[in-house]
Amino acid sequence: MTFSTKLKEEIANSKISKRIMTYELIAILRYDAIISNKSITLIFENGAVARRVYKSLKSLFQIEINIIIRNQKRLRAKQIYILEIKNKVMDILEKLHIYQNNHFYLIKEEDLQNQEQIMGFIRGIFLANGSINDPSTSGYHLEFVFTKKEDAIFLNNLLCKIKFNSKVLKRNNRYMVYLKSSEEISDMIRLFEAPNCLFYFEDIRIYRDHKNMLNRLNNCDIANQEKSIKTGFSQLEDIKFLKENNLISLLDEKTQLIIKVRELNPESSYQELANIISKDYGYSIGKSGINHHFIKIKNLINNYKKNK
Repeated sequence: MTFSTKLKEEIANSKISKRIMTYELIAILRYDAIISNKSITLIFENGAVARRVYKSLKSLFQIEINIIIRNQKRLRAKQIYILEIKNKVMDILEKLHIYQNNHFYLIKEEDLQNQEQIMGFIRGIFLANGSINDPSTSGYHLEFVFTKKEDAIFLNNLLCKIKFNSKVLKRNNRYMVYLKSSEEISDMIRLFEAPNCLFYFEDIRIYRDHKNMLNRLNNCDIANQEKSIKTGFSQLEDIKFLKENNLISLLDEKTQLIIKVRELNPESSYQELANIISKDYGYSIGKSGINHHFIKIKNLINNYKKNK
C-alpha cells in the first residue's frame, strides 16, 4: 500500500461534521464525478474513500445509491468501486452548488468563508485527484491534478490564501498544483487531520534532515582537511626557499619555532599547530598567531625577491 493510499484511508476514516462534509462532497463531485441531468457516477480505486462518499451522500440526501465492484487485472489486480446515483440528481447538484439556474456553477473564493470550509474543500480535492510521494523513497511532493486550467488556478489561490506556497504546472494536457516544501506538506497533512501519517512523515523528515546535516558536516570536514593539506605544503615550499637562500636567520626565534613545527607536521591545521606548540614547547599561541608568523615569512620572501 502506497503512502498516498494510507493517507487517503486515514482521511476517509476520520470523523467529520455534516457542515464540512458538504464542502468535501462539493469538491469530490466537481472534480471526480461523471455528471448528467439524469445520473451521477463516481469511480474510486480506494475502498475507504468510496465508503466515505457513500455514507456522506446517504447522510445528507437519504438517497438510493447503486454500488458496483469490479476486478481490474490490467497491470496489477485491483478492485474498482463505482457509485451510481439516479434519483434526486438535480436536487443534489443544486444543494451542493454544482448546478444552478440551468448551468454549471463556477465556485468562487467567497463561497468558502473560513479555513475550516476551505480545508474541507481541499481535503475533498485530495481524495478525488490528489497524491503524495512516500518521503522514505523519493523527494517531498504533494500534487492535485485537473483537466481545466481555471480549476488549478482556483485551488492555487485557495492555498495561497491559507499561506501555502503552491505552484501551477502544465503537464501534457493536464494542470498540476503542487507543493515541494517538506514543512508545507507536513502542515497540509496536519490540516487533513491524519495524525498517523503525519507522525510517519515527520519521522522520515527528521531522519533525512539529520542525515543531510551529517553529510554536510562531513563534506565540510573533508574540505577543511584538504585546505589544511594544501596550505601546509605551500608553506613547506616557502620554508624550502628560506633555507636555500639562507634567510631563516633573519627571522625571530618564535617564527623559527613555527617553521620547525610545520616541517614536522606538514598536514596539520593552524589549530593543531597551535596545540602542539603550546603543549610541547610551552609557548601559548592561537590560530591567528600562527597565521601572523606565516605572513611574516611570506613578506620576507616577497621583499627578498623584490630586492634581488
